[in-house]
Amino acid sequence: MRLRGACLRLPVTEPTSLIESIFWDCLGHKHYTRLEGGAAEPEYFPADTAASRPARIVYRQNFIASAFHEVAHWCIAGAQRRKQADFGYWYEGDGRDQQAQGRFLQVEVRPQAVESFFHAAWGSTFHPSLDNLHGPAGDVRAFAQAIADERQRLQRQCLPPRAAIFAQALANAPQGDSKP
Repeated sequence: MRLRGACLRLPVTEPTSLIESIFWDCLGHKHYTRLEGGAAEPEYFPADTAASRPARIVYRQNFIASAFHEVAHWCIAGAQRRKQADFGYWYEGDGRDQQAQGRFLQVEVRPQAVESFFHAAWGSTFHPSLDNLHGPAGDVRAFAQAIADERQRLQRQCLPPRAAIFAQALANAPQGDSKP
């Protein structure tokens, strides 16, 4: 069954398995990229074509929010960034100081805005993530507002193409026990 001309739907029962299948069908096979859950920490691994290994977007445990967040980063990353581990970005883990947290929040606005579209398409609730449990969180309201502003900008100007394809495929996914 075609999903508005973009994706083929596979029969699966686990929500994250369904999301992985949707991703593969509408984007992964074309871009030689797999979405995989079950990791302790999220990470992106570029393809190793010499070893016949596709790129891998690895998300935390089997958390839908983590899958959507990591796919959002992938949808934003350009071709050169997708050739680098974790897209070539720095990541300072939990416990960032105020200055590092401020930098983190600046670069997270767009990915989290894109992620919010995936949640809306899937029917789940988006929650902004400050990702700093053991350090200063920063201004939660200002961050949430920045995400909302970026979301409105994306609605006016258009989602990145891969994000639009994935959001449409999520919206077209089967209803029932697999979706909230």
